[in-house]
Amino acid sequence: MSEPENDRAAVLEASAPTEASGRSAAVPTPTAGTAVPPPTVPHRPDPLGHFGVWGGRFVPEVLMPAVDELASAFDDAVADQAFLAELDDLRRSYAGRPTPLTLARRLSAELGLEVWLKREDLLHTGAHKLNNALGQQLLARRMGKQRVIAETGAGQHGVATATVAALLGQECVVYMGEEDTRRQHLNVVRMRLLGTEVRSVATGTATLKDAISEALRDWVESVRTTHYVIGSVVGPHPFPLMVREFQRVIGEEARTQIREVTGGLPELVVACVGGGSNAAGMFAPFVDDDVPLVGVEAGGRGPGPGDNAASNSFGEPGVLHGARSYVLQDPDGQVLPTHSVSAGLDYPGTGPEHAFWKDSGRIRYTEVPDDLALEGFKLLARTEGILPALEPSHAIAWLARAAREGEVQRGARVLLCLSGRGDKDVETVARALGEEVGR
Repeated sequence: MSEPENDRAAVLEASAPTEASGRSAAVPTPTAGTAVPPPTVPHRPDPLGHFGVWGGRFVPEVLMPAVDELASAFDDAVADQAFLAELDDLRRSYAGRPTPLTLARRLSAELGLEVWLKREDLLHTGAHKLNNALGQQLLARRMGKQRVIAETGAGQHGVATATVAALLGQECVVYMGEEDTRRQHLNVVRMRLLGTEVRSVATGTATLKDAISEALRDWVESVRTTHYVIGSVVGPHPFPLMVREFQRVIGEEARTQIREVTGGLPELVVACVGGGSNAAGMFAPFVDDDVPLVGVEAGGRGPGPGDNAASNSFGEPGVLHGARSYVLQDPDGQVLPTHSVSAGLDYPGTGPEHAFWKDSGRIRYTEVPDDLALEGFKLLARTEGILPALEPSHAIAWLARAAREGEVQRGARVLLCLSGRGDKDVETVARALGEEVGR
């Protein structure tokens, strides 16, 4: 990037405590704004999907025609005003876009910052995942594929896919790790009520990685009639690019909204990162701005092998699910088990563009352990009356710690992606905090 690194990093440098500027109390409430259709695709990978040395297509020969077809269909669709108009209409009239930008006044006062929340938790189905599901499933219909499959960890992508399948009359199968079906049982029920078949995966660690593996096997066997709705910026090209573009509406809206109400850009943008779709959608519109970006991963129980899901922090270059990226693996290249209190971050790899952004120095990646993520959950609930999903609770916790330790300048204007609501996580949080559940 051409921007000076010293300017961009300044807001993250430790600084002596000063009096709060009072700026947050004077900032007006944002108006609804307008939904933002995907622009001409910027920052493309090369034709085979490489972001530098990352990405690519590592798939069986039987899938090559399908990914070629998908790449061509995506390019045609985003150049077609009729497709974009239908997508934009569904975003507005069905999904509830644009989502609000909320000034978290009590949280801001407690942290000594000016914290703005991009409220993807208020999107229909309760998380950002619907942005991608709408785009991909309209694309599947355009390609004449009436069956869709998906993987899910926390269940939100599965619910979003099932929701759009019901809306468009598509046959839908969702693969979910057996462990995740237990800790996210409510979302399993939701998917079934929407008419989707949920297939539990008991192999491996019975979490998101294994659900993706089973979905890929299904796709190999049914590729002529089936579209695989990958839920994050992972997998073979064009999925990382395509998912980023369908999620970019988050950052485009937020960038417009915060400029409208504050007169300028944020001084820091923060999002949680697993596979990384909400973060890619939030960060992409800011990568050419002189604004620091921080992605917060799942630190789990600690830095040891199998104790976390922080692949940008602790991973090594490797190939997973069709793309080269940072992967949590042993010295022999075998993928490690992962752990996180958050099912949606419990994945041993990251999107290839995140690997590229890490290596370029454009985005800083860090991690937060389970116990602090739970504190982040409680902090937003206590100060703002909002129950966040455990995934963005990691970002909230990092911001609180960074403010407390002087790592973020006092009074800084911070934009945080609240990627989902916490209804699905209430029982998990209650158990972790020693509350009785299920009486």
